[in-house]
Amino acid sequence: MGRKFWRVSSCDKKQAADIAGEYGYDEFAVLLLNSRGIKEPSQVEEFLSCRQEFSDPFLIKDMDKAVNRINKALDAGEKIAVYGDYDADGVTATSLLYMYLEAVGADVTYYIPSRLSEGYGLHREAVDRLCGQGVKLIITVDNGINSVKETEYIKAKGMDIVITDHHQPGEKLPEAAAVVDPHRADDKCPFKDLAGVGVAFKLAAALEGGDCLGILEDFGDIAAIGTIADVVPLKGENRMIAVKGAEMINNSPRQGIKALIAAASMEGKYFSSTNIAFAIAPRINAAGRIDTAEAAAELFMTDDEERAAELAARLDEYNTVRQETEADIFAEAVKIIEENDKIKYAPVITVDGEGWHSGVIGIVASKLVERYGKPAVVIAREPGEYAKGSCRSIEGFSLFDALSASSEFLVKFGGHTLAAGFTVKKESIDALRESLNNYASRLPEFYPVLKLDCKINPLYINMGLVESLELLEPFGAENPQPLFGIYAVTLKGIKPLGLSGKHLRVMFEKAGNVYSGVYFGMSRENFPYEPGDRLDLAVTVDKNEFRGEVKPAIYIRDVKNSDFSDEDYFKSLYLYNKIKRRDRIDKEERIAACPTRNTAARVFRYIKNSGACRKSPEQIALKIGMTSRDACRVKVILDAFVELGLIKYENRCYFPSKTDKKAKLSDSELLSFLGYNE
Repeated sequence: MGRKFWRVSSCDKKQAADIAGEYGYDEFAVLLLNSRGIKEPSQVEEFLSCRQEFSDPFLIKDMDKAVNRINKALDAGEKIAVYGDYDADGVTATSLLYMYLEAVGADVTYYIPSRLSEGYGLHREAVDRLCGQGVKLIITVDNGINSVKETEYIKAKGMDIVITDHHQPGEKLPEAAAVVDPHRADDKCPFKDLAGVGVAFKLAAALEGGDCLGILEDFGDIAAIGTIADVVPLKGENRMIAVKGAEMINNSPRQGIKALIAAASMEGKYFSSTNIAFAIAPRINAAGRIDTAEAAAELFMTDDEERAAELAARLDEYNTVRQETEADIFAEAVKIIEENDKIKYAPVITVDGEGWHSGVIGIVASKLVERYGKPAVVIAREPGEYAKGSCRSIEGFSLFDALSASSEFLVKFGGHTLAAGFTVKKESIDALRESLNNYASRLPEFYPVLKLDCKINPLYINMGLVESLELLEPFGAENPQPLFGIYAVTLKGIKPLGLSGKHLRVMFEKAGNVYSGVYFGMSRENFPYEPGDRLDLAVTVDKNEFRGEVKPAIYIRDVKNSDFSDEDYFKSLYLYNKIKRRDRIDKEERIAACPTRNTAARVFRYIKNSGACRKSPEQIALKIGMTSRDACRVKVILDAFVELGLIKYENRCYFPSKTDKKAKLSDSELLSFLGYNE
């Protein structure tokens, strides 16, 4: 995991204590809500009770028009097609609306385009197919808001279309019978953060005369899976959907969901929003990524136990293939990045490859963001003249705005601030890369942020605290699992866990007491700290049940040296990236980056004495008596040593070269660029 800027939220302890005391709420839960901006008694009550009412679905612009046109189709016996999308949000939205319409007697079918052969959104070939089946009304879910030309084509074929979507609209809305999207500029509905399945849910409720609670009783589980999978904010109406959905999944899951839980080997587990996000949603998504989403949609709709088991097994197999494919592409992408400074040190990483599976490049982009701490764009070159791209971002960089500024190089694009996708001509990939980075270079500095709810003394981690945290569930976007900072601890011991050793148990001491935490996904060889180091830990707290005994457990999410300065480090990193790209730098920047001969000697001795050093340049700076602001200098001299053959850098580890070769530092091209003199 790349270095992040730790930011502790501010909170008003007195205000939280007063509200908790006056209204009888849990004080720690109220304190955490205060740190997240939920400060008024009415807001706290609404959140903790989860008794907020659903807003009237008819407050969404054009909902009345959508209901009128659909009712007309129902009365006339017209054939209706629900036109969805291949991700979990689109599949659940398709399934929900299809099952509702079928239940009220509609002549209804559904269509989900293939990610691999068709791509996102409405397509003329699909429209032709539906027209040939006698469809008179198409209802989109989770797509369509920017399908202006396709809507014109549908009308020309003698059909009508109702669009329901939750993506950002473009400058011109499609001329449809109804365009239902809370993000329309003229929309006045009070809750705009619905997923695509959330909008489909509100449409079904509107068709029932506004009965949101009735539709929730029937389809809350499906709505919750799509809502959680699409990472929309789990607050307001989304929170109510997630709470009801989790309750249904745990108490009376429909046949398909029950089979999928069994296929994931999670029978008997409690399904929180986190388990839904990591066990159910990826398997639903895998169908559309590896093959088509038909199996996932059918899984929700079937009542047949044998058929459900068969479909669930297929989705589980797709998920395994997805994981393997994703790992292969990620490894290829990292190799390309590491071998090309223009890509690696650019503000936005843009990497492309031939034959990459377009169904998993979004996941690969997410992993690149985590590794490199900057926005990532992954492009799959396909047969023919086009390529498909998927992007993920960090706070402070809007992908939608960046793609809009680079739209002249794109065939089409869509998405949100932190996630987006596009189609591009292969010949335009280099121009797109340059345009995205030119756009990024005009913005204020941005860097990955790790948001901590508050600092905590591990002495107070007990089951009472765990119970306080449970009041805030379900966790998800904009209501993440609380993250705490445990500062200035002393590392006491490190123990690999499991047969593979891919996880660690970390022992640490604070004020004379020794505690332990589990660090999942961190091997001993990649953990660059030693007993005696003074560290800060970012942790979550949960309950752990073992042999019938329930205890609080600490899970480590990030670690850094206590003496690090985030602000100094990221300023230093920003300068280093400019140097590696060979951007123009001024005299002051050269002085700040160029190492002295004394610094070079200290760094070289440290690497030589270490034998094999997995520490970051910032950690090396600390070990030789420097600070975070010197990280750039240390990075530069390490690069120069590698360039001159004095040390090696392999698998993110520095080794002294087995040679007596002498070299002058002034022979380094990098140091010459900085004006280094012996």
